Amino acid sequence: MPMISVDTQFGRLGIEETDGAITRLVWDGQDDGPGTPLLQEAASQLIAYNEGRLERFDLPYRVVGSDFQRNVCDLMYAIPLGETRTYGDIAKELGQSPQPVGQACGANPIPVIIPCHRVLSANGLGGFSGDGGVETKVALLRHERAAGLLI
Repeated sequence: MPMISVDTQFGRLGIEETDGAITRLVWDGQDDGPGTPLLQEAASQLIAYNEGRLERFDLPYRVVGSDFQRNVCDLMYAIPLGETRTYGDIAKELGQSPQPVGQACGANPIPVIIPCHRVLSANGLGGFSGDGGVETKVALLRHERAAGLLI
């Protein structure tokens, strides 16, 4: 799968495309294969986000996983910049308990673009599977001016 990488304040992020959809974002990604038009657009949007000029990614994405995993990712994708939800909020929408929602958030294959960092536990930050762990989650939330939630 082709991948394009972008240097950001959160690290070097690699975006992967499969069959016309974004399927993965990784830390320490490297350019690999042709820079397709979709990857070029994804890189442009990631740069704009990094510079504070983009509030919402507008990219086709595909999450490989169960229906539940895809539903959790779709709900995370819908969380506006500067806002957060809890695992419990998402669980309630799906008629599930918070624990599997937390597991689905941790398995998000496209972090940042699908903003799993905007999902918190009922009594704290919760986890973050991206490079740097919770410190990166805090940096992303501060970048999005959601830091008031962290005080």
